[in-house]
Amino acid sequence: MINADEVAELCYERFSQLPRRGKPEPGREWTLLAAVVKLSRGDSSGSVEKEVVSMGTGTKCIGQSAMSPKGDVLNDSHAEVIARRGCIRYLIQELHGAVSGRGSALFCASQRGKWRLQPGVSFLLFTSHTPCGDASIVPVTVSQSQPCPAVTCENGREKAGGGDLKRKAEEPGGGRTSKLPRVEGKATQEEEEEEEEEEEEGILRRNVTKTQPEVKPSGSSDPSPTACAGEHPQVPDIHRTGAKCVPGGRGDPMLPGGGYHRTEVLRVKPGRGEPTLSLSCSDKMARWGVLGFQGALLSHYLEEALHFSTVVVGGGPYSQEAMHRALVARCSHVSGLPAGFSVSSPVLLQSSLEFPFSHSRTELQHQAAQGRVSPCGAAISWCNVAQQPLDVTANGYKQGVTKKALGTRKARSLLCKLELFHSFLSLVLATEPSSLPDSLRAAELHTYLDYKQASQAYQQAWQQLRSQAFPLWPRSARDLLLFH
Repeated sequence: MINADEVAELCYERFSQLPRRGKPEPGREWTLLAAVVKLSRGDSSGSVEKEVVSMGTGTKCIGQSAMSPKGDVLNDSHAEVIARRGCIRYLIQELHGAVSGRGSALFCASQRGKWRLQPGVSFLLFTSHTPCGDASIVPVTVSQSQPCPAVTCENGREKAGGGDLKRKAEEPGGGRTSKLPRVEGKATQEEEEEEEEEEEEGILRRNVTKTQPEVKPSGSSDPSPTACAGEHPQVPDIHRTGAKCVPGGRGDPMLPGGGYHRTEVLRVKPGRGEPTLSLSCSDKMARWGVLGFQGALLSHYLEEALHFSTVVVGGGPYSQEAMHRALVARCSHVSGLPAGFSVSSPVLLQSSLEFPFSHSRTELQHQAAQGRVSPCGAAISWCNVAQQPLDVTANGYKQGVTKKALGTRKARSLLCKLELFHSFLSLVLATEPSSLPDSLRAAELHTYLDYKQASQAYQQAWQQLRSQAFPLWPRSARDLLLFH
């Protein structure tokens, strides 16, 4: 049995060991953390050895016009995506060892040209926060929806009362809200900018809707909800997600309280300025639950898709029901998948331990002289590889890169499509021709798109998933996939 607090502690400790570069400024900047943990189960003892093999931080993604046809810009820098892409670097390194005869502690040979995980090995995904998008649409608990005992009105603003930042895993949804709403009245420009920024960064927040007193049916003896002086009674509410519904479908109804959002729909990530084409982390994780997190390229080499057996979320607003709805239930009916693909149902757990650089912890540590609390602009990737394990980026490029270096390899993140594609091609070159997977033997393959399309089983599985669960999933523009 996996202990969620042990997993969170392991990941937070590994983060603390990383160099200072790219980390948030304490008390002023916050970020989100995700990690991929390799689980190795003993043959007889029942013990589970846990090892962090990839880790990522980040809250940003780029706009549509900033996407590059060369594949040399990192489009999505949310923590879960960074951790997953770093894990792909780790998987490629392990496959290199396997195909070259050096051996691998991760993979063993299967049929010709195909590899599978060693017995007893699986992967866990840890994320310090509820994934943006559908999984973040969680109800405010009873104590949160009746704020008077925990919130006091002061100078026209609501302030949080005391309370333990740690939340018990068996009490989903019981955490402190990331951002408490303001009361009715005109907000300052700074307050409006703060709320806008939080929605753009996908921070869970609630916007308690002020309503007129509820009209009770004649004869009703139910007391009306208690309210702070000067406030109207409040309707039950949900935490907001800044992720917007994808174009072409039904949008959020934006009704008062719990009717604000529509659930079980695809959403694009929040972002400042120009809209992004990056799907929410909830949507991407649901896709990984069917197609695997290895992607189309590595599916050439793997007998079966790689799924996360467990997903652990750190302390904060959380709903087991919303997580299951977003990551599992939306795809549970998908059928007709080719061999090697299946609908996974990971164990969903929450830790009581909150990330030290979370938004709420940063607000508690903040001092007025530090200026506004803001998201950290950098994204950190660390993975267990021999060469260049650390990669720090900002705005899709290596952090600190000069304009003169843009367009050169010095500016590229090791996680961008082009760099991962070149790493994959080096794996293909390292494979003996007689041991190449059949899918890499048949046709002339040149571009990134060619190699993705040649992974036929993966593409068939994706087609089934798209047609049965995600028909509105945006298709990548062909001219963004033709690089070499």
